[in-house]
Amino acid sequence: MKILITGGAGFIGTHVARSLLRIGAELTILDNFSPQIHGRSQSLAPDIAPHVNLIVADIQDPLAVSRAVRGQDAIVHLAAETGTGQSMYEMVRYEKVNIGGTANILQAIAEDSNRSVRRFVVASSRAIYGEGCYHSPSHGIFFPGSRSVEDMRAGHFEFLHPVSGEVCTARPTREDAPLHPTSFYGLTKQVQEQMCLFSGATIGFSTIALRYQNVYGPGQSLKNPYTGILAIFSNQARLSQPIYIFEDGKESRDFVYIQDVVDATVAAVLHQGAECTALNVGSGIPISVAEVVNDIVSFFRSSSHVSITGAFRQGDIRHCFADLEKVNKVLGFTPKWSFRQGVTKFLEWAKTQEIEQSAYIHSLQEMKERGLYHE
Repeated sequence: MKILITGGAGFIGTHVARSLLRIGAELTILDNFSPQIHGRSQSLAPDIAPHVNLIVADIQDPLAVSRAVRGQDAIVHLAAETGTGQSMYEMVRYEKVNIGGTANILQAIAEDSNRSVRRFVVASSRAIYGEGCYHSPSHGIFFPGSRSVEDMRAGHFEFLHPVSGEVCTARPTREDAPLHPTSFYGLTKQVQEQMCLFSGATIGFSTIALRYQNVYGPGQSLKNPYTGILAIFSNQARLSQPIYIFEDGKESRDFVYIQDVVDATVAAVLHQGAECTALNVGSGIPISVAEVVNDIVSFFRSSSHVSITGAFRQGDIRHCFADLEKVNKVLGFTPKWSFRQGVTKFLEWAKTQEIEQSAYIHSLQEMKERGLYHE
């Protein structure tokens, strides 16, 4: 099976490539080695480099994309700009890569006279939901929009039902939930997903959009200040720097370990169905940010002072975690890694890496200057 992985030199792509090589796939990787993610590195992991065809190019280059797509049986489309906060002030960049780059790939498939591509797997995101599913004791299930700046400035971070004023509790979010992205990144991923599903249905190739939750694990970028709170907090803890937690620390995320993500992605590539559909990929369990920080500080025996600040960023959600019933039915996927198991593996790996002087504080300053970060 000939498979193209866009963004295949990245965190998820490298792990997926290893797994596909083990089952005998013939791989091509297309990656531009973005400095924000890769730093100065311009090479693949040494264990996969000899076994793949590497194309160093950007998905914004239609000629390079066309060459890469030609003759492939399947495509795993992972290449994207992924910083939620950064997307709020670099709209053109995110639109060109996430939407324009994806359009190049879909056009290359459409223009291939041999129509070799039969399966397309695209990395979608939980960000397209915005806030997830909530339950009110009196009114039942509802799907809120964005929280107001005024409420958050007053320290009201949880959702109240707009009619009853009751405090609401988060529930697992299903794939048929309304899509209300709260960041420009989330909006581009929604459009990207719909483009892929639409093209698959009209041109005639099976398409699965995997709505990844917060992916983490060994090999993720410790350099990128715009994504990955585990990486950011790990760097700070190892340097014994102060750690500042937004809001009240009770905001939660669905953290899914990289091996579970790989298992779901490979299952989607090998899936024999002809449907075009979207599937959640997560752990199905919410973990609070305060809990994450406590685990990291404890692991490193760090002397970092931890402060819960009440500060907040526009575009951040309060809670969202995945309902996994559909992905289990379609792909047979059930996550195997608990957060405690996965975070221990990640931190053991991070401990072996060079400590990165993160640009995280600078990234917050960029948002503050644009009125998107509130202290």
